[in-house]
Amino acid sequence: MRPSPGDRIKPKKPAKAQFASTTLLLEAFLVVFATLVAYGLRDVPYSRGPLELPSATSIWLVGGVLAVVLVVLSRMVGTPGGYVAGSVVQVPVLAFGLVVPMMFVVGGLFVVLWVVSIRLGGRIDRERAAYDAEHPETAPNAD
Repeated sequence: MRPSPGDRIKPKKPAKAQFASTTLLLEAFLVVFATLVAYGLRDVPYSRGPLELPSATSIWLVGGVLAVVLVVLSRMVGTPGGYVAGSVVQVPVLAFGLVVPMMFVVGGLFVVLWVVSIRLGGRIDRERAAYDAEHPETAPNAD
């Protein structure tokens, strides 16, 4: 169904921001679960990584702060510096592997997912803009 000449077309949300936000939110869940693992294995010898957090409080503090930072950054990806901050926070996610060694693998997968979401989202946004330029009758109306 084609829109009538006076119809308002809802503008699309940027794919890059949606993909990046989703990736950061999923990483927040990952950090919460890794924190649970670190807490559960705190007294089991030979099951931790090279960095040993001294107490349960420090485990929850580090994991909780990192999870909250990821959630906050997931809402900031559309702002200037949001993608840079999202990229910087990938380092502590990977560094959590020093506490829970499996986080090197899973965190690495999320770093790859972050890079793919930024690149693929940007490409989708460019293709949408090119399509809208070629087909102004279906492009979102400007206010």
